[in-house]
Amino acid sequence: MFCLNYMESRRLSILCSHLRPGSGPSPTRQIPVSRSICGAGSTNTNQQPSDSELNDCVFCKIIRGESPAFKIYEDDICLCILDTHPLSRGFKVLFPRHSLIIPKSHFPSLKATPPAVVAAMCSKVPFISSAILKATGSESFNLLVNNGTAAGQVIFHTHIHIIPRKALDCLWASESLRRRPLNIDQEAYRLADRVREQLSLPGNSGDSKDEGSSLTGN
Repeated sequence: MFCLNYMESRRLSILCSHLRPGSGPSPTRQIPVSRSICGAGSTNTNQQPSDSELNDCVFCKIIRGESPAFKIYEDDICLCILDTHPLSRGFKVLFPRHSLIIPKSHFPSLKATPPAVVAAMCSKVPFISSAILKATGSESFNLLVNNGTAAGQVIFHTHIHIIPRKALDCLWASESLRRRPLNIDQEAYRLADRVREQLSLPGNSGDSKDEGSSLTGN
């Protein structure tokens, strides 16, 4: 147990040294995040979280400084921590360096998260992921959002997973599936039209510069 905790803390120390050269946390303990207000989110969303949601949310507790976490990055909008339940197969932990980027305000889903907050979180991905790859000796990474129960979301506080990868690690079973080319038929055109229709409905933001049923590039 001591060896495992030491190695995890050692990885954290190395990771922080890539993010902030010349500084790093103590290599032998978990680090509580600085105390900050986990607010109800932006006024841009109509659905405000209840007091019970905020009180019960594990990420809100971490953000408020009520629960410890391995913090690797923090700013005014978001926080990045090591996942305490990293991906595993059986009893073997495959990726103890699996990290999460979390907004400091509580939003239960990606759809409920204001675009400005999503942009702030995503803007940190190149910086943080580069440090993770160097610190873990990994070659690549997956950027993942589980949005909704059917997609595997367990904690309903928006978060982005950064999962370091190495060649032939066989993390996703779907990677072994054979990909087939899209059939350019009437069903494909109808699907594209239905998505464009949803995007053009009142209340949806975004620039719809290319509309129509033609295949892009044709």
